[in-house]
Amino acid sequence: MYIGIDVGGTNLKAGLVDGNGKILRVQRVPLDFQGPESFAGMLADLTREILQNGESVEYVGIGLPGAVSGGDVLFTTNIPMENVPLEQLFRRHLDLPLLLGNDADCAAVAEFFCGAGKGTQDFGVVTLGTGIGVGLILDGKLRGGAVSSEAGHIVMRRGGELCNCGRYGCWERYASATGLIRLTKEVMDCRPESLLHRIAAQQGCVEGKTAFMAAEQGDEAALEVCREYVEDLADGAVSLINVVRPEVIAIGGGVAAAPEYLLLEPLREIVARESFSSHGGRATKILRAELGNDAGIIGAAFLGRVM
Repeated sequence: MYIGIDVGGTNLKAGLVDGNGKILRVQRVPLDFQGPESFAGMLADLTREILQNGESVEYVGIGLPGAVSGGDVLFTTNIPMENVPLEQLFRRHLDLPLLLGNDADCAAVAEFFCGAGKGTQDFGVVTLGTGIGVGLILDGKLRGGAVSSEAGHIVMRRGGELCNCGRYGCWERYASATGLIRLTKEVMDCRPESLLHRIAAQQGCVEGKTAFMAAEQGDEAALEVCREYVEDLADGAVSLINVVRPEVIAIGGGVAAAPEYLLLEPLREIVARESFSSHGGRATKILRAELGNDAGIIGAAFLGRVM
């Protein structure tokens, strides 16, 4: 058995996971970051809570937003850690091996063993959230750690919108959930008659699902948003596929819950038309990720299987 810990923006979620990917027990605690040493102690305490019945585990896996290398955190995006020897700090509190992965890599690992990537050897996950996360499994091994993919920063439009990374025109600037919200607001400013306004008012704000909800009701402005968004998503997906040539790309994150006919079906059509994956005998399949909020725990728990 294994323990997987998913480090989110506000909470830590830990789970005891068996060899089949079944989560047997879960603990959640608020993330109260008081420095790396305290954080390592919090992770150790959470591990002890999960092992309340004295189970034996091979290691503890942790997925977090940021970059890692071996047992070190190079940097994180939601808590202030840089060049922190987290495994070393953790083992001062609890003598168990600690494996680290970023959150997109953990999503890829989970889906590879238990979800949309089962039975593949070359597989990728694209998560659509605040940014775009990409996790890759190539020849059955995780392309992770210090060489994790940053495909969200493929430049789609040279001289385009400024990305948080400092470059212009990055894929995630347009095809993340944040990019979708920005596009929706831009269209709303030009189309005051659109149903988008009523749905946003009902939600209390513009969300990633706003355009898809209005498009389901036939709103033309919303349909335009969805079409442009899928084209932006496809631009980066085609570039990724042409480089990696995976068997499957799974789309995850909140946006992936959109109706298939508005998101995945047109995405598949563009990928089939524009990528080289249809040549040479292996076309890349585009699927929806299957594991949702469990992916972080399961993927962290299974990191040792693909390293």
